[in-house]
Amino acid sequence: MMWVSTSDSKSKSEIRMEQFQGQDSTPPSGSIDKSRVLEIRPLRCLVPIFPSQPNSTSFNTPQGAAPFVCSSPSGPFPPGAAPFYPFFGAPPGHNPQTPPGQTPPFRFNTPVSDAVPITSFRAPSPPRAGATSYHHSTAANGGTTPSKRVTRKSAKPQTQDGAAGEAGYVNFSMPVSDTEDTGNEKGSRTRSRKKGSTDPEVDNILTSLNIVKFDQARQNDGDRDSIEYVLLIFDLIRRKIAQIEDSKGSSPGVIKRPDLKAGTISMTNNIRTNATKRIGSVPGVEVGDIFFFRFELCLVGLHAPSMGGIDYLKVNLEEEPVAVSIVSSGGYEDDVEDGNVLIYSGQGGNLNIDQKLEKGNLSLKKSLDRGKEVRVIRGMKDVASPAGKVYVYDGLYNVEESWVEKGKGGCNVFKFKLLRLRGQPEAFTTWKLTQQWKDGIIPRIGVILPDLTSGAESLPVSLVNDVDSEKGPEYFTYVSSIKYSKEANSADSSSGCACAGGCLPGNQNCYCIQKNGGYLPYIANGVVANTGKLIYECGPSCLCPPNCKNRASQGGLKVRLEVFKTKDKGWGLRSWDPIRGGAYICEYAGEAFVYSKVEALHNDMDDYLFDATRSCPPILPSDPNEAPKMPFPLAISAKNIGNVARFMNHSCSPNVIWQPVLRTNNKESDLHVVFLAIRHIPPMTELTYDYGMVPPEKMGRRKKLCLCGSSKCRGFFH
Repeated sequence: MMWVSTSDSKSKSEIRMEQFQGQDSTPPSGSIDKSRVLEIRPLRCLVPIFPSQPNSTSFNTPQGAAPFVCSSPSGPFPPGAAPFYPFFGAPPGHNPQTPPGQTPPFRFNTPVSDAVPITSFRAPSPPRAGATSYHHSTAANGGTTPSKRVTRKSAKPQTQDGAAGEAGYVNFSMPVSDTEDTGNEKGSRTRSRKKGSTDPEVDNILTSLNIVKFDQARQNDGDRDSIEYVLLIFDLIRRKIAQIEDSKGSSPGVIKRPDLKAGTISMTNNIRTNATKRIGSVPGVEVGDIFFFRFELCLVGLHAPSMGGIDYLKVNLEEEPVAVSIVSSGGYEDDVEDGNVLIYSGQGGNLNIDQKLEKGNLSLKKSLDRGKEVRVIRGMKDVASPAGKVYVYDGLYNVEESWVEKGKGGCNVFKFKLLRLRGQPEAFTTWKLTQQWKDGIIPRIGVILPDLTSGAESLPVSLVNDVDSEKGPEYFTYVSSIKYSKEANSADSSSGCACAGGCLPGNQNCYCIQKNGGYLPYIANGVVANTGKLIYECGPSCLCPPNCKNRASQGGLKVRLEVFKTKDKGWGLRSWDPIRGGAYICEYAGEAFVYSKVEALHNDMDDYLFDATRSCPPILPSDPNEAPKMPFPLAISAKNIGNVARFMNHSCSPNVIWQPVLRTNNKESDLHVVFLAIRHIPPMTELTYDYGMVPPEKMGRRKKLCLCGSSKCRGFFH
């Protein structure tokens, strides 16, 4: 924002004289009335109001004073005023000319047509009766950079105080760049709101997803289905935006944040839930849920500030606010060693400034005084992305004690001791336990074999039984990939790419990129941008190296898995590591057969059979597409030879989906079936996929009782 004087023709002395002659002019020396107290307000308290008409830029000013205008960052600008873009490029249609001999202004972000404004976001849902719109800052920090608690000053400190609501509930909203705040404190209303983005390719994403909007009830009070839908939509949009941005290459000084763009689009299209801020549990959010981006916490109503570590509200107008949630992610001197006790450092200040009992610190103190529980989200290092974080919802805590002590920098720091409520599922303790197993600090109880694969995989796979005395599954030969017979091969060969240094996004000369519709199918961390379509990976015919980005499903396992004995479903599969939505988990290894032999395999009671001809329900309820289409019928039997995928159980509400991948080979078909995470999967969560439904003419085939326990359970599977 930039304040610009329009009195360019007047000298500074003339302006000062006119200002002194105004209604607040200073009396001559000797005539000052010292009993008169003037109300002096700092400039940061002034709230600029953008004009509603493009050509109307003047503010009302005192008589005789030079008129001032507040120019929008995107202009238009008065004569003589230069644009200033500390975070954005020039907006569409605006091309500021750089004077000869001068360097163009440095820009930190992409042009407005591509960028997400890091100013504020608003969901256009009206507040419920008796609640006040609750605003907060949203210069979001995603999973790619460490999070630090930041105390911000704003024109209206609305992040500090909510308003009186029913039973301690306050409705809050996130302003979006294309909305306008009317200044009404009883609820912001949207004058004009765009449904999409400024990028046609991103708008195509919204069209292809066929987004289902939530009604007011689901926005204010969610459920598990709402939570999963909101997070899935956000991640699908984020992954596609990342793919588009990768294809455009990088520019110096440009910071890509597809998570912020996806969050803005989600908010603008009302893809959010639990918009009603509350104390205690959040409907649909389960203890142990993980998040890779701070924006995800906001979209599901778990923690509103995108950067601040403490979220709080006013239960009523007469009392100070209480804390509703905190994020402990290593930015301050927190003590997080104990899984049930958290010593949390207050916010505000740094190593050279004393912290004050205000804002978030005051709200935690009031939560202590009033016995209000606080949601705790713990941020841990993301092993797959060293600069990133994984946020784990660890449940409800009580603030037991508070004090002030000297920090490492010698300044006063507020400390709060929080104790975890009993009877909640394990979350952070499970996370720490799996890390200790991986590091060899403590042994995994119930291990039968430390490595089921006998070295066939890049990472060991433990065989564990801590349920009964069974010593393991029936014998099979472990192989890490599919084995084809000659009759199963299809004449779908290709020559491959010539990218000796690896396939680069945006290289339209790359044969494999051309086969994938002009994009690399994978983004950072080996995540698939969009599932369903056949993926063409680089293969034996390509000149690119083994670490090429388009070989994400090659090179073995990427997460530490274990085969474990379940209580009622035989053997199952789960991971010690957190898994991102869209990430590669493993492939289905075994013997490939042509479809003519599938019936014989079924009749042979093969319980380890993957049949690609079955149909599966779509990931999204609104998705008209069914399961991925194979280039030719395929069945894989893992009865005699196979890998960890043979232990993955069926579920009617799975967290894993299968995906066909064709690797470029000029001699024969190289088709593989790989498994990807549908959504973020916490450690020690069983991995399941939908085995699919057989065609109607084969419905008489032997049925098996389904024990998935899902609310959407069909009762059986084939």
